[in-house]
Amino acid sequence: MKTEQIIKFIEDLTGGNSLTLYVFAIVFAALLLDFVQKRVLLKLQKRLEQTRTLWDDVAIESVQRPISFLIWLLGISLAAELIGLKAAIIVREVGFILIVTWALIRFIGQVDKKIIHEGEVNGKPIDRTTADAVTQLLKVSVIITAGLVLLESLGFDISAILAFGGIGGVAVGFASKDLLANFFGAVMIYLDRPFSIGDWIRSPDKQIEGTVERIGWRLTVIRTFDKRPLYVPNSVFASIAVENPSRMTNRRIYETIGVRYDDADKLPVIVADVEKMLKSHPEIDQDQTLMVNFNEFAASSLDFFVYTFTKTTNWQYFHQVKQDVLFKINGIITGHGAEIAFPTSTVHLPDPLVVEQHT
Repeated sequence: MKTEQIIKFIEDLTGGNSLTLYVFAIVFAALLLDFVQKRVLLKLQKRLEQTRTLWDDVAIESVQRPISFLIWLLGISLAAELIGLKAAIIVREVGFILIVTWALIRFIGQVDKKIIHEGEVNGKPIDRTTADAVTQLLKVSVIITAGLVLLESLGFDISAILAFGGIGGVAVGFASKDLLANFFGAVMIYLDRPFSIGDWIRSPDKQIEGTVERIGWRLTVIRTFDKRPLYVPNSVFASIAVENPSRMTNRRIYETIGVRYDDADKLPVIVADVEKMLKSHPEIDQDQTLMVNFNEFAASSLDFFVYTFTKTTNWQYFHQVKQDVLFKINGIITGHGAEIAFPTSTVHLPDPLVVEQHT
């Protein structure tokens, strides 16, 4: 189809109305430009993926969709302006600010993901808690700045708004004290770092135990061991004790074992052999406290305790090590011809002859 035929087709379609023709041309140009930019950015992205630079990949991924929206915003607003809609200019300015804000937020999010991924690949993991805090702070800064620019573009006096904010800050502070408490609780978590994302935490003061999934500005999301999400306001952590088992250096084995009173003469050798076994065990940390001592004359047994620490902190592997230790202790006891005691009671019956003499 020749150019003259295309023009004649458009004129027939628009009824020869030049204004409609201009609008149609603008929309068609936006469609064509959007198609071209998608193809260009796609090819550019494939080339940039071959480079080692992080920022160019992130920039392309961040602006792909916003550029498409920007092209259509300009096209539709120009067409609306030709028709005579006065609001088209305001819509274009507001839309431009929102699209730029969207692109910046996408850029910040992509940088966060890329940096964390690069750290994991290179064997240098990034602190997720710090990364999330910086990411959220940058996003909030972009949103606040965009909001102020948006208000100024709509004709509002920014200085007056800021002045009003200073005067009304007290009232807002009283109205949102819980929100502010949660915000400063998040700041405390980011600064003190009592736990990080992925840590197993628990509180002896509250029924809180699980793995930290996300630390937000208002809530911390904890996944309990029954796989339920637990949403804890950040202000709670300012008033409770938090235990972080994920940062333990060792796991402790602390067991009390009893042998029969009939095996009292064998107990010293048993205790000595158990201690010797623990000192030669490859999974027991010899730099930590190791104690095996006779402890108590119990009601049905002679009790000795085992107090030592494993090298591993992995919960599953720890129980395998503990199981091996207990089996070896049982083997030592039975190897000396002794037995592990269990609760027993002895009933003394009087001699019938003695009872008869007394009567």
